[in-house]
Amino acid sequence: MAPTKSINGQDLQEMFAAATSWLEKSSADIDALNVFPVPDGDTGTNMLLTMRSTVEESQLATDHGVSSVAKAMAKGALVGARGNSGVILSQIFSGLSQALDGKDDITGKELADALTKASSVAYAGLSNPVEGTILTVMREAAEAAQAHAATVSDDVVSVVEATVNAAKESVAKTPTLLPVLKEAGVVDAGGQGLYTILEGSLHYLKGEMEQLKLRRPWMVASSIPLTAKSPQMVGVEEVPYGYCTNFVIKGEGLNPDKLRKRLEKRGQSVIVVGDDSVVRVHIHALDPGDVMSYVGPLGTLHQINIRNMDEQYRDFIEMQKERMPAVEVAIVAVVVGEGLANVFTSLGATFIVPGGQTMNPSTKDLLQAVDVVASEKVIILPNNKNIVLTASQVQSLTKKTIEVVPTTTIPQGVAALLAFDYEADMETNAQSMNKAKAAVKSVEVTRAVRSTRLGGLDIKKRQAIGFLDGDLVAVGDKPDAVVQDVLARVKLDEVEVITIYYGDDTTSAEAEEVGATLDKQHSQLQVEVVQGGQPHYNYIVSVE
Repeated sequence: MAPTKSINGQDLQEMFAAATSWLEKSSADIDALNVFPVPDGDTGTNMLLTMRSTVEESQLATDHGVSSVAKAMAKGALVGARGNSGVILSQIFSGLSQALDGKDDITGKELADALTKASSVAYAGLSNPVEGTILTVMREAAEAAQAHAATVSDDVVSVVEATVNAAKESVAKTPTLLPVLKEAGVVDAGGQGLYTILEGSLHYLKGEMEQLKLRRPWMVASSIPLTAKSPQMVGVEEVPYGYCTNFVIKGEGLNPDKLRKRLEKRGQSVIVVGDDSVVRVHIHALDPGDVMSYVGPLGTLHQINIRNMDEQYRDFIEMQKERMPAVEVAIVAVVVGEGLANVFTSLGATFIVPGGQTMNPSTKDLLQAVDVVASEKVIILPNNKNIVLTASQVQSLTKKTIEVVPTTTIPQGVAALLAFDYEADMETNAQSMNKAKAAVKSVEVTRAVRSTRLGGLDIKKRQAIGFLDGDLVAVGDKPDAVVQDVLARVKLDEVEVITIYYGDDTTSAEAEEVGATLDKQHSQLQVEVVQGGQPHYNYIVSVE
């Protein structure tokens, strides 16, 4: 196709109208990705409604100049923004409008400059910007646009194509930047939505109307292997999400920055954007009435939208349930630490509930996991002695058939999983898993939280202490030495495999040294060192 050196306001309006139609085709798919900042399953819908408002307002622009259309889009995005992602999207359009002020048409270089401004304004609108989200995708896409316009071509279509390609790569990398995405096995929903908008714009500029009409947007795959076979619980504390509260304030002398700081004391995920006459607010608050009472005297309130996020979360769980793989017997395991979660999912755990020592999940957390899995028969692996009783309460709260294999340590949980047979019935599996867990010994090394005397041992605060199958048997200054001390109490000549899971307070070099020492001292052993990522415990060791 012929080069497109510049576009005018009508082109700008029509390309984003096409992008909105393109986004609409995948809004439900984007909803299904949503896990950050809360798993409410509405990012795609919020971005679509924001874009509709943006496009509708752009049709009221006073002329076909880029500046006029961009200002109208920014206004439409601000007043129509929905949710966290919609408000950030409105900031992107605000930045575009600022950069395009006074221009009748724009080149590829000017569009790249405007995308850069859009990124900076979006970042500035948040009190706590998080990488691995729509912000990262916008920034990296803008950087690619700038580089392409400066060194390759100033052609508008060429610049947008470079922008789209970079956005796609950025979305694929979001799980490497935001652990909650990696744990859930998804890319960022807001980033996917922005990529889809940019892709729809490119299809329009290239004249690919058949694709816009007949095809569906591409959902970006992660650039890293995602081992999660199912959605995982995002939170472990039984704390309500509260209410997602959105509204517009119209008045005089409004101060968005000052208002943002004040509202940060009344809720979370606070975004306040606008100017001295119109301000858009998004906040997650346990008491939306308190928020409304505070902002009421500042001006007139419009477009008030308050949604119960606990209900949204339940809807999200139901939506995810439909996506779960069907299995005859599902396994729900309680695990904390990215590495350990990967181990359990790779061995066949259907659903991971984050939790363990010092962060025991509630019966409600376990019940939600049981409700999500697409099976009427569920085996629960508590993997901690303090969670066994909690897990046993689940059966009375569900119609599903529940078996609790009372694993009290991570090594027991792994051994139980390895004994699971997909061709066997639930009762047989429960028996096999119980037998397997009893055949493994567990070593745990952590730090003492206070000085004390226990089990005949004098312990100083912050010293390393070692447990063998739950019994305190060793104390020392260095965790590595305590591991060796505890293992000295095991008949290692009768052992075949030792697996060392090291925690987030331990380096890989330290763990590898422990493994190398064992390998040197006991040549018959098969020693494996695995990054567990568990908090509090420097080492968890499985002895089989």
